[in-house]
Amino acid sequence: MTRSHTTPAPIALALLAGCTTPAPPGDMPAAASPQQAFWQALSSHCGKAYAGALASEDARDADWAGKVMVAHWAACEEDRVAIAFHVEEAPPSSSSEAVGETETSSGSEAVGRTETSSSSEAVGRDNPWNRSRTWIVTRHGAGANTRFTLKHDHRHADGEADAVTFYGGTSADAGSARAQDFPVDAESVALFTREGLDASLTNVWHVAVDPAGSKDARFVYQLTRRNDPTRRFRVEFDTTKAVAPPPPAWGW
Repeated sequence: MTRSHTTPAPIALALLAGCTTPAPPGDMPAAASPQQAFWQALSSHCGKAYAGALASEDARDADWAGKVMVAHWAACEEDRVAIAFHVEEAPPSSSSEAVGETETSSGSEAVGRTETSSSSEAVGRDNPWNRSRTWIVTRHGAGANTRFTLKHDHRHADGEADAVTFYGGTSADAGSARAQDFPVDAESVALFTREGLDASLTNVWHVAVDPAGSKDARFVYQLTRRNDPTRRFRVEFDTTKAVAPPPPAWGW
């Protein structure tokens, strides 16, 4: 009698599975790095504007509470995104208050100096707007070495640069897909020292962003200080609903 040498079905399936040729690595979808994902999320809002408000409760920022704010992705390039930060001011109470320059808090360099001009800036609006601040995020390097720089462009209503401008920092690591931290850089330390802003020598800025179209999407700008754990300035913008873009930031 001839015996059958048929391979049992489970073993045959296992052998066939072992012979399957794996897909070439190039055919597999590559996961976006944290840097790539962050830049894609930030860039996804180009041209849009969103309303926001103060989200922190530091007493030093009391003048910011209740003010209407707008973040406008005003300029986007391959490696640079400029976001204008507009703040509606209370109407000036006197002519002497409506001209010149005031600082809104002891940490005013984090968000710019306030000008409440009574000129055409306020014409046709309930209150004048401060349009002195633009946040500029620039991408450097490639791959795992990609880093981001955050700079603050501060201008007067006539477009001239403020004495305290273009300060910020560069991300020290890969960060995450939704957020990057920017410790103060040497150039900014020198600027703050020159201008007597010693409290700002340990600034760390934080930018968080969700991709356009995602649920409960937010954009966040935050300032903390390594030498002062109580310091926290934070503004948040609802990026699920765009608003009408404002006029250009001063000097842009």
